[in-house]
Amino acid sequence: MSNLRRISGYLTRYWPLITITLALSMVYVALNALSLWMVSSLVNTILVSPEDIPVTSRDLSTAGTVYERLRSWTATLIQQSTPLKTLAKLCWILLAVFLTKNVALYMKNMVAGIMENRLIRDLRNDLFQHIQSLSLSYFDNQNTAVISSIVLNDVSQVRRAFTVGIQKAVVEPANLLVFTTMLFIISWQLSMMAIPLIPLAALATTRLGRSLRKRARRTAEQIAGVMSVLQENLRSIRIVKTFVREAREIGRFSHENDRYYHLVFRRITVKNLNAPLTEMIGVTVGIAILWVGGQQILLGRGVGPDEFMSFIIFMFAMVQPLRSLSNVNADIQIGLASTDRIFGLMDVPAGIPEKNNAIEITSFNHSIRFDNVTFSYSGDDRPAVHEINVEIKRGEVVALVGASGSGKSTFVDLIPRLYDTTAGSISLDGHDVRDLKIKALRRLIGVVTQETLLFDTTVKDNILYGDPLASDEQVVAALKAAHAWEFVDQLPQGMETVIGEQGTKLSGGQRQRLAIARALLKNPPILILDEATSALDSESEKRVQDAIDRLVQDRTVIVIAHRLSTIQRADKILVLDDGRLVESGSHEELIALKGRYRKLHEMQFIDTNTEDLPA
Repeated sequence: MSNLRRISGYLTRYWPLITITLALSMVYVALNALSLWMVSSLVNTILVSPEDIPVTSRDLSTAGTVYERLRSWTATLIQQSTPLKTLAKLCWILLAVFLTKNVALYMKNMVAGIMENRLIRDLRNDLFQHIQSLSLSYFDNQNTAVISSIVLNDVSQVRRAFTVGIQKAVVEPANLLVFTTMLFIISWQLSMMAIPLIPLAALATTRLGRSLRKRARRTAEQIAGVMSVLQENLRSIRIVKTFVREAREIGRFSHENDRYYHLVFRRITVKNLNAPLTEMIGVTVGIAILWVGGQQILLGRGVGPDEFMSFIIFMFAMVQPLRSLSNVNADIQIGLASTDRIFGLMDVPAGIPEKNNAIEITSFNHSIRFDNVTFSYSGDDRPAVHEINVEIKRGEVVALVGASGSGKSTFVDLIPRLYDTTAGSISLDGHDVRDLKIKALRRLIGVVTQETLLFDTTVKDNILYGDPLASDEQVVAALKAAHAWEFVDQLPQGMETVIGEQGTKLSGGQRQRLAIARALLKNPPILILDEATSALDSESEKRVQDAIDRLVQDRTVIVIAHRLSTIQRADKILVLDDGRLVESGSHEELIALKGRYRKLHEMQFIDTNTEDLPA
């Protein structure tokens, strides 16, 4: 019920549209009942006993029951001098009623369509905005396909349940109320026989709905499995083809898809049982009434033929809204299963909280200081970095070295608060980074990684990620400084060329130079280089290294590198081992120390031809 209230909160944003929809729905319900009454009038007034119909209209004041008053009003409305003319007028009235009813239906559906699409838009926008606020630790433990499935599939299920479904949840009960009222007006004795139809149908749909919601939740979870295999395959398609593993991938996808198929089949088995079960309950009650009422007519007791015919028309008209309501319950149960997943994601707390009185910092002037910093990833008792104490002064080039898993990437991720320290503190110019505005802090930091992350858009848009307000001249200057203009200028549309997902239309060296151009355009005082050249060939590495040399000028630089030859000129080298800072100093000082760094250096330079071996 909590999630139902929360989704209702979204719907109340569109209360003018809801009001219009409800008004049009009531018009539709009234005209629907009127059209049925007019059809029954065709039988009662014209076909059953036309010779009994007086030419002049009846006196409404002398009519007895409500039913008789309605018949008298109908006679006044449609009666003409002859039955044939009366039939003609009735046909014209029916045409007008059905036309108006369907215009109201069309307008209702259009207004509801606007509402449901706004609901989808707002839900997805809020979900995506919340996703951006989550810390990296959440994504470390979450499959991105699950998130994609929630944003795309579950929101779509909510649209159907809480817009299309709610429309029917308003219209169909109103129809049932009007039809039930008409049944009591015609014959309260026969109506008492029909009353059990509604609770019986409600009981059946409620029982089925509970089962359906469980199956819907399992189905939503499984489609995420299908999406996970698909995304992973598309990201790794080069490896799949190189290793001739298409058959294995087909098998994986087929396995997940078959599981999804069986879950969907079980769900639709339950869902499709709703409508026929409800209809059979209605038809069974209707046939029982037909038998009892028919006997009364044949034996000359109870209601008259005209009243009984009207009763049967309205009785069987109730079957459709009951059947529709059973489908509404099924859709709402599926939607509720989706809201559980949607709000489950929305309820994940933002990983990096910002203080209300956070400081707006605009420059970096002195140093970055680690004071007894310890950090452990979520669910991991072993610290990734442990009791780190170090100071990085403005303008220094500081290198991080150590074996894989020693904590180098974690060290640099803590500076822009991609993660928060478990213990200790990191300060920038004397301010604890937790006291700073996150955006202000991160604007001071540029990052170039080994895995170059580019977007499936133009070269220009990728570079403008560094500074969205930069001019074309500034973008070109950044590309030239990064030695990227020489190939960008040769692309089919120059800077307006779309480079493909992750920049697949470019070589590794070209992608890396674009990443450097992006960092140059941002012009940050603090620069983090994470294995920026380790995956490149010699020629590309030289070009990228030249670009990096320009990038690091007049900046504070933190470099992660396995190739020790690239960091020998660093002002300070930090040696990490199992998350601890074990050595610190210049290249010469660490070589003279004959410790961990000396061993790493000797391992790489035992053979001058194996300089590129990893540490």
